[in-house]
Order: sequence, then structure tokens, then C-alpha cells
Amino acid sequence: MAKRSAKAAKSNELDGAEFFAAIALIEQEKGIPKSYMMEKITQALITAYKRDHEGITDNVMIDANEAAGTVRMFVKKDVVEEVDNPYTEISLTEARASLPTAQIGDVVRMEIKPRNFGRIAAQTARQVIIQGMREAEHNMIYDMFSSKEHEMLLGTVTRVDPRNGAVSLRISSNGETTDAYLSPSEQVRGEVIREGERIKVYVVEVRRASRGPQVLISRTHPGLVKRLFELEVPEIYDGTVEIRSIAREAGSRTKIAVWSADENVDPIGACVGPKGQRVNNVVAELLNEKVDIIKYNDDPAVYIAAALSPADVLSVVPREESKSCRVMVPDDQLSLAIGKEGQNARLAAKLTGYKIDIKSQSSAHEWEEEDAAAAAEAALAEAQAALEEDDSFPEEDGLEADLADSMTAGPADPEEDSREAEPAVGTEAPATDSEAEMLEEDSPEAEDSAAPAEVSQPEEENSEDTL
Repeated sequence: MAKRSAKAAKSNELDGAEFFAAIALIEQEKGIPKSYMMEKITQALITAYKRDHEGITDNVMIDANEAAGTVRMFVKKDVVEEVDNPYTEISLTEARASLPTAQIGDVVRMEIKPRNFGRIAAQTARQVIIQGMREAEHNMIYDMFSSKEHEMLLGTVTRVDPRNGAVSLRISSNGETTDAYLSPSEQVRGEVIREGERIKVYVVEVRRASRGPQVLISRTHPGLVKRLFELEVPEIYDGTVEIRSIAREAGSRTKIAVWSADENVDPIGACVGPKGQRVNNVVAELLNEKVDIIKYNDDPAVYIAAALSPADVLSVVPREESKSCRVMVPDDQLSLAIGKEGQNARLAAKLTGYKIDIKSQSSAHEWEEEDAAAAAEAALAEAQAALEEDDSFPEEDGLEADLADSMTAGPADPEEDSREAEPAVGTEAPATDSEAEMLEEDSPEAEDSAAPAEVSQPEEENSEDTL
């Protein structure tokens, strides 16, 4: 019975050799470094001990010695005469029981046995270790696939959603695998994807998420065309031929501009390959999507004319200030230059970065009329602005003159104003017409002067009779 109990007690102890062997096995299988696992296990043991001892602060430590194959756990306590906090302090008697030379003020380490952990504490330690391992795996996957951004990877279709057509893929890189989601908007129109099929996808972005890294992939991105040409054309892979620009409408048509610094290398011929084999492989991967390969040129006029192929171009007039151009084509080439639903012109504009205005040769005079109308509007606007400026100047001058007169004129003298207003002594103020009439009616002199005039009239009559 004694041997059996001793064996059971020994099984409850933390076996250092098995502990380090398990860490080495985790590193070998999952690639998680030993140092990271030691850090998480130390954190788990301390968290578990603190769960059973709420008063414990930062006085718990782990001593792991891989060479000796031992893992020991200690709690530090201060030696005091009277113990106030048993989790951080210890009496001198108890301290000398384990360390006879202990003195007041010393710090002693008391060993903790893992078998003393309760069930809840053990579960807490287990959860911390598992969570640490999961975080390590997520970080490794994120670091691996973040370096694969803007690259092409091969994935296996694991599930196709019958409702919306969304596809789940299992993609791998350098031994690391993760799940990726291909939304319907990132799939080529008309493409049928089946479970178990292996397809090439373009990694757009890698994001961190709570459930692990999220890899965003696409089958419609122009970068997929670039990576396919790098895979098929060695001259592009080694840098002899450069892809300057790509414009794509997935499932329908793609335009690609190539250039080479080596005059002895034909960039278009290198991409086409013998008997069109190289470009045909790319087209087959893109489900027979049309691919136009043109040669890049620093001259915008030449570059834009090539971008509008297969249509013939008569003239190109770039306008650098507005990043636009005017293109004149023969009358029978207008529809070809524009393309079905404007696709050719739209792709050429994306490829070159210019806004393209296309007209036929017979309609080119409309540009002159537009320029003349624009010039007339500009001249009229300038004339109106000048007229408004001329009308505003006299008003400003008049205001300035009035302001200057008011500033130069002296203040009015109140005494002079009163003298001018009052009449002089001995004089009367001139009366108005109404006042004069009233005075004449009231005065006796006026009556006397009026009476003789009336009397003299009969005398004249008598004189006439006498004669």
C-alpha cells in the first residue's frame, strides 16, 4: 500500500522530462517555438495558482531547467514578525522551518506543488495553454500568407454554396494551409466551379480576424493575368519584358501593355510564343477570355493609338492638362474603335489612363465648333468680369472723395449758424405770399387806396357825357 501511494504521489508531480519532450514534439509537429510555449505554459501555471489564491500578486515565479529536466514553481514572501497578508508575508518561525538562516526582512521562496491545484485551476491552465497554441498557429499562418499577397496560389475547392455560388477553398503555402472564401463577385462570369476541382486564385489581401487570418482571393483581378503571363513567359519572369499596364473585364476581354529595354527582344512576340502557345495557355486558364497584347510607348499619341487596336487611327491629339485626348478614325472604323457597348474604348482608357474622345473623320469638324463655342463663352465671361470691375471702380472713387471731403472740412460753428438763422436787429424777416395777402387785407391804407379808384370811375363817365 505504501508503494502504491508513493507512486500515485509521484504521478501528481510535474515530470520535467515529459514536459520538455511534449514541448519539443509540439515544435516539431506544429512549428511553434519552445520559447513561445514556455512563455504560455508559465503564464498558464501562474494564472491557475492565482485563481485559487486571490491575494497573490506578482510574487509567483517558474523555474524551468531543461538541462536538469526540472520545472519548479515558487512563491516569494517577505519575512516579518507579524503577518498581515499571508499570501505575501511569512512569519520568522515558518521561514526558518524551510530556511534556518532566514532573518526579518529577507525574501524567501516557498515551493508550490502542482498537485495542490484544484480542478478549476487546472482547467484554467489548460485553456490558457490551448489558447496560446491557437494564437501561435494563427500568427504563423498570417505571417506565411501575408508574404503571399498579390501572388497566385493553387487551391482545392472544398464546398460550393448552392444558394449564391460562393466557393470555399483550401489553399496551402510552404506546408501551411488555411481556408479561403471566393465570393460570387470575385468569380468570372459564366464560370462553373465544382467541388474537388483545383483552381488558381489571386491573393488580394490577408487580414487578421478573431477566428484566424482571413485570406481574400479573386479570379477577376487583373493581377491574375499578370501572374499567369509570368508563369508562361520566362522573359517576363526574369524581367527582360515588363508588363506596364493591364485593363481587364473578367470573362470578356483583357488588354495588356508590354515593354522591353532590350532592343533585340520583341515584347509582343515573347508573350505570344511559338504558334501562340504561351498566350493560348493563358486564354485557356481564363476560360477563352480575349487577350490583346500591345507595345507600350512613352509617346501618349502612339500609345493611345495602339491601345485602340484592332481599329485604325488617323490622329491622336493629347491634352495633358486634362489628361484627355481626341482621336480621329476613319468612318468605317468608328464602331470598331468604340467596340461592343463601348468596351474597346473603355479598356483603352483604363490601360492608358487618358479620357478618350473618338470621332469619325466626317464628324471631326464638330471639335472645331466646340472649341469656337468654348472660346466665345470664355471671351464673354472675361468681358462680363471686366465690365463688372469697371463699374465698381467709379463708385469706390466717389465714396473715397466724399470721405476725403468730410475729413478735410472743419466742424461747423454753432454761433455762426445761429447768427445766420436769426434776422438782424431792426429788420423784419421777409414774409411769405400768404402772409403778405393777409396783411394787405387787414391794413387801413390798403382800404383807402382801393376806395378812390372806385370813385374816379363815375367822373370819367361824366366827362364823356359832357363832351
